[in-house]
Amino acid sequence: MSDTGHRSRSAAMRLLGRILDRGQMLDEALVDEQEGGGRMAKLAPRDRAFARLLTVTVLRRLGQIDDAIDRCLDKPLNRAAKPARNALRLAGAQTMFLGTPAHAVVDGAVRLMGSRQRHLSGLVNAVSRRLTREAGAILATQDEVRLNCPAWLWRSWTAAYGEETTEEMVAGMLLEPPLDLTFKAKPEDWTETLQGEILATGSLRREGGGIIQALPGFTEGAWWVQDTAATLPVALMGQVEGREVLELCAAPGGKTAQLAALGARVTAIDSAPKRMALLHDNLERLGLQAETMVADVLKWRPAKPFDFILLDAPCSATGTIRRHPDIWHLRTAKDVAAAADLQDKMLQAAIKMLAPGGILVFCTCSLQPEEGEARIEALLASGAPVSRLPVKAAELFGLDMLITLQGDVRTLPHYEGGMDGFYACRLLRGD
Repeated sequence: MSDTGHRSRSAAMRLLGRILDRGQMLDEALVDEQEGGGRMAKLAPRDRAFARLLTVTVLRRLGQIDDAIDRCLDKPLNRAAKPARNALRLAGAQTMFLGTPAHAVVDGAVRLMGSRQRHLSGLVNAVSRRLTREAGAILATQDEVRLNCPAWLWRSWTAAYGEETTEEMVAGMLLEPPLDLTFKAKPEDWTETLQGEILATGSLRREGGGIIQALPGFTEGAWWVQDTAATLPVALMGQVEGREVLELCAAPGGKTAQLAALGARVTAIDSAPKRMALLHDNLERLGLQAETMVADVLKWRPAKPFDFILLDAPCSATGTIRRHPDIWHLRTAKDVAAAADLQDKMLQAAIKMLAPGGILVFCTCSLQPEEGEARIEALLASGAPVSRLPVKAAELFGLDMLITLQGDVRTLPHYEGGMDGFYACRLLRGD
């Protein structure tokens, strides 16, 4: 095995330790490893991408991988053997899902042990060899949907959507997602260059991986990465060209860019300085403008009310598990309850910033009804001076299957060839 391959596996090992052992989110772990002088920072872009692929594959298929490891062990690994467990997880990911040759899988796992737990190198050698021999037979007997979905999410989703839909949702989450791009203008001009297709939403979808920064149009600022479902809340706002639009919880800026590209005069608010810096970087690359401010939505007040407000509220983000499989393992029902409480407060704050006759679009990237439909029902029951403004299929590119009986928008991971799970509701303030 090459030294570069070992360095990629070693970087993935560190990422798994941060995420699964210390509870750090994947994106935060990647930033810390890349900007903090960690192993990722020392890798070439292609090797860095391989390290990320290894990590994401383990996180996405952890239930199956751990089940396979346990079947290949004569007795359970104790909790002190976390490095050995993570080395075997990487071996499992490669042999079960990435098609890595057996010799590279075994050698890579043993080399990862190094001085960490040298006394377990023999065990890692034996178990990784057995994994390479028995992976096919084990995969044939596994229920991938139930093994990879945490029990609390399975209960929540089957209660909300039914078992059949939940199975389709989870199956969609286990697939490598395509790359969706939003263009400032004329995405059809880029289909051949980027080898993509135009979706009903106007997004350009490109199958396969690759280094984002190396794709045509990135340096020129022609497009930005944005899941097709994430583009829908802006579509609900209607004609915004030349209008003042307030975006709350705006970072990292995909919807900010959408609004600015449509000609809106955007005021973007977010409480996280680092995320707001990313928003600035994105707008600068794209050549788009917005007024930005780092502020707490619950405390900040505008000089005058806005006619259009977009509230992209903090949530558990369970709708983005396809792209962020760490959420499988790090989110809990308590996180959902805490987010729901914050969303209630943010909705009330947003209404105070909304002019009479103004439109408020509330959205979350969560599949949990507690962070979507239930928040709107609670808001309307509270006597707040807003009413639901139902969405029509013509406003949603003819995608009527995304519109609920109440006239809101609910996307699911298996819809339209795959999209993030989003909820959005449009509200109208009374005079």
